[in-house]
Parts: sequence; structure tokens; C-alpha cells
Amino acid sequence: MVVSLKKTKPFLRDTFQASRLLKPLADLFKDLRGQTVAIGFSAGADSAMLAICASTLATQYAIDLRLVHIHHGLMSRADEWVRQAQRLAQYLALDFSPIFVEVDRASGLGIEGAARQARYAAFIHYAKAHQIKHFLLAHHLDDQAETLLLRLLRGSGVRGMRGMQSAIEKDGMLFHRPWLMCERSFILSLAESVFKEIGWYAVQDESNLDTSYKRGAVRVELSPALNQYWPSWKQNLARHARLMEEAQAIVDDMAELDFKRLLPSDDQRSFCLKAWRTLPSYRQSNVLRYWLALLGLQMPTERRLQDWLKQLREVHQLGFDREVRLPHEGQVIVVSKGRVQIS
Repeated sequence: MVVSLKKTKPFLRDTFQASRLLKPLADLFKDLRGQTVAIGFSAGADSAMLAICASTLATQYAIDLRLVHIHHGLMSRADEWVRQAQRLAQYLALDFSPIFVEVDRASGLGIEGAARQARYAAFIHYAKAHQIKHFLLAHHLDDQAETLLLRLLRGSGVRGMRGMQSAIEKDGMLFHRPWLMCERSFILSLAESVFKEIGWYAVQDESNLDTSYKRGAVRVELSPALNQYWPSWKQNLARHARLMEEAQAIVDDMAELDFKRLLPSDDQRSFCLKAWRTLPSYRQSNVLRYWLALLGLQMPTERRLQDWLKQLREVHQLGFDREVRLPHEGQVIVVSKGRVQIS
């Protein structure tokens, strides 16, 4: 049985504090006026506040708002979360779509990575089925800081240390993160009074604080110490991400210029090995990454990339002293007649 929520007049637009959450959405909705927009809605406090704030502005900007909830089948209370998500959707009078997915535990991505992969695949499938081009996600400053810290500990390069982007394209869709500069504590401080007012509660995902997961370990073990000794660490990491964004733009510009000097084929699937060898080693690796990205291929691991570079540097420039075959994502990079090509 679904318990009715209290039908109270929305008061978000009248509060000064709420404007900090509403303004980034209003700025985005100005550009999306008249379109259909979906929200990734877990029924947690963050995505619930995103749904409430977005619904407050939707009519003003003629936005057709949808809520999409992913049931991963990983938690014992997942069915209850679907019901709670539906209750808020009913209160907001928004279209609600629960989607059940299977998480591939044998993917090699870990349970967090596999769940994320399944979630985004479901979002994209839903969007294509409903001809939706825009999805909102409730990631905030804390999520960004945790992501950057985890990537730093993994040894990510400039591209990875840009962190999460405020907008990212996947399979023809745009995922927007309007609250990347909002701290979770601020969102929760407002959420407490809003949820009390409407008689609804956000679900609690216990895995968020499970230290067997890397992100949970950061939240439980590292964040308290960082908050104590470096109170502005989240903002500092976000600033670092913006600097890395600028640095990556410079790196990309250099790679584009270098690639043009390699006499690429019209379809960009091959380039001149001799010209590539005239570049300094750091630009050789950079332009090789650029080439793979240009072809829409995933980056290899650093170890694998270094092996490729070694082979390309050592093979005869005409490619006839020994065969170079570098398999990657169902395709093969080869050297033939003085050109590096993918087939």
C-alpha cells in the first residue's frame, strides 16, 4: 500500500538557500527549454533533491521531466527503494520508470564499476527508446573530490585528473551534473526540512559507508582526517581538476598539430611511421593516444601503451624486418609500407 505524501505548497523557490541549488539548474534549463529531460533517480537524498528542484523549475522552462530508477538487484532493500522512488515521483506528478538490470560480477571492473556500467547502459537504452537527449545526475562536490582522490591514488594522468565533467557525451546523449560545485552537507541541510515538509524519507544505501569498497573507505577512513587537517581539500581538488582541464586542452591542441604532420590518410586510420619517429618521445605517446581517441577506441593500459611505443620505435621504418601486430578492441594495429595503420 502506498502511503500518500502531504500535499504542501512547494516553497523552494522562496528560500534564499535553495537558490544555490536552483540557479545551476535554471542556467541549464534555459538552454534545454521545451525538451524532455530525464533524471537518474536512486531515491537517495541527493537525487531526490535534484528531482524536487528540477520539478520546481520544469514548468517555467517547458521541460518534460522524467525520473529513471535503476534496480541493480544487489541490495536486500532494493525493492523498498523502488517503492520510495515511486512515492516521490507520484508526489511531484512526474513520469517514473524503474529499470531492472543485471550486474556482471565477472566483468573485471569490480562490483562498483560493473554496477556503474550497467546503470549507464540502462540510462542510454531508456533515452534512445524515448528519444531523450539529456540526463541529469546528482553528483556533487564531495563525489568529485572522492573521484579525484581515488584517481590520484591509482596514478591517473592529466585526462583522468580532470575529474567528472559538468557535461559529458555518451552514445549521442548528454549527461549533465549541475551540482558539481555544491557540497553534499549543504544539499542535506536543505533536504532535511524539505523531506519533513512533504512527509517523505530518502533511502540509505549502506554500501556507501562499506569500507570493503574503495569509495566507502575514502568516506569513512580518509575524509574525516582530511576534513580535520585540510578543511578546504574538496574545493582544492576541484580547482586542481579545472587546472587539469586547461592542461588537457593544451595537450590535445599539441596532439592535433602533431597528427597533421604525420601525413594521415583521409580516413585517419593510418599515419607515416617515419614522421612519427621525428617527434620527441613524450609527443609520440601523446599523439598515439590522440589517434586512438580519434578512432573512438579505449585507451590501453599504461604498460601496454609503453610496449606498443617500444615496438613502433624499434621496427624498421618500412615495416618489413618483422611483423608488428598490436591487437586492441577487436582490431589490429600493424606497420606496412612505412605506415602505422589499424585494420
